[in-house]
Amino acid sequence: MKKYILIILKMIAVIIMLQTLLFKFSAADQSVELFSKLAGKDEAYLRVGTGIIELIASILLYIPKTTWLGALLTMGVMTGAILGHITKIGINHNNDHGLLFGAAVYIFIISAIILFKERKQIPFFGNQSE
Repeated sequence: MKKYILIILKMIAVIIMLQTLLFKFSAADQSVELFSKLAGKDEAYLRVGTGIIELIASILLYIPKTTWLGALLTMGVMTGAILGHITKIGINHNNDHGLLFGAAVYIFIISAIILFKERKQIPFFGNQSE
């Protein structure tokens, strides 16, 4: 049962991240507006770069030996998203009632759980006796 919970958590995180890639890579108005608040005229670099990192993290989450790395990378990206919402974008972006912010927090928590569960796979840390 525990194995299935971890698979479900990975699926939730990956589905949410991959769903946003369409907006990022197609330069959807909402995505351009959001990243413009963060990076100004250089929004395309941040928007596409973030999308690439989320795609890599999503792939790494499903490779058994790199699940921990995917979770760590996801936590990093979501930390940036959370801080961006708190400092520049705002919790309620475009009257979404905090949906994007909540998704970032939710994915951060999921990736933290996955990282904790996969901690023994982390080089230099995983071989330590408990």
